[in-house]
Amino acid sequence: MGPAAVTLSAIGGIPIIEPGDDIAALLIAGLNHNGITLQDNDVLVVAQKIISKAEGRFVDLRAVEPSPQARDYADRAGKDPRVVELILAESTEVLRCVPGVIIVAHRLGHVAANAGIDQSNVQKADGKEPVLLLPVDPDDSASRLKQALDRHFGVRVAVIINDSVGRAWRLGTVGMALGVAGLPALVDKVNQPDLFGRKLESTQIGFADELAAAASLVMGQAAEGQPAVLLRGVIWDQTSSSSRALLRPVNADLFR
Repeated sequence: MGPAAVTLSAIGGIPIIEPGDDIAALLIAGLNHNGITLQDNDVLVVAQKIISKAEGRFVDLRAVEPSPQARDYADRAGKDPRVVELILAESTEVLRCVPGVIIVAHRLGHVAANAGIDQSNVQKADGKEPVLLLPVDPDDSASRLKQALDRHFGVRVAVIINDSVGRAWRLGTVGMALGVAGLPALVDKVNQPDLFGRKLESTQIGFADELAAAASLVMGQAAEGQPAVLLRGVIWDQTSSSSRALLRPVNADLFR
C-alpha cells in the first residue's frame, strides 16, 4: 500500500554557498529556522549545485588549455573548446556530438549532456570565468550528509542529491537522483502481483528519481533559490541502495 499523502516543503534560509561551507550545518539551521524537526523516514532532497559549490568543484576556464580533440568537438558542437576539454575530462566516452550539445557517458556511469557541467547560477568574481562540475562522488556526499543529520536529530533519514537531466525520448528536463543514501534507489516489483493477480514481469520503479523529480517542482530551475526540499510521508520496504542501482548496464542499452 502506498502513502496516503506525501508533503513537499522547501527549506528556506539557505544562503549562497561558498567552497568549504558545511551543508549539514546550513540545513540544520534552515530546518530550525522553519520550525522543522526531522523524523524517521523523512527524505531530504538537496540540489547538486550546492553540494558541488561546497566541495569546491569550480574550474576557472581561464586556466583550461583545450586539446586538439576538444577543439575538434567544439567546432562540431559550436561550444567553447575550454568547456569541451572539461567535458572530455569528466567523461569516459563521447556518444553523440551535434550542434549545441555533446552527449557523453559520464565518469559516474550515467549518460549526460555536456557531462553535467554548468554555468547557470554560478557567480562570477575577480574576472574569473567559473564553471561547476558534478561532485566527485555524489553517493558519498549524500551518505555523509545523512550521517550528520541522523546524529543531530537522533533519527534515520534519507538523502537524495538531485540534478536536472534531459531525456532521450521526451522534451524537457526533470529531476534525477545523482546521489542516494538511506533508501532504495530502484524498487524491484518483478514477480509481484498486479490488481488481478498476474505477476509483473519487468516492472522496476526509479524510486529515487521519482522523488528527485518531485522535489524539483519545488526547487525550480532558475532564480528561485530553494536548493533543499523535505519530503515527508514517503514509504519504502526494500533495502537501501546507492544511485548506481539506477544505471542501465551497457550490454542492456539498446541505444548506445
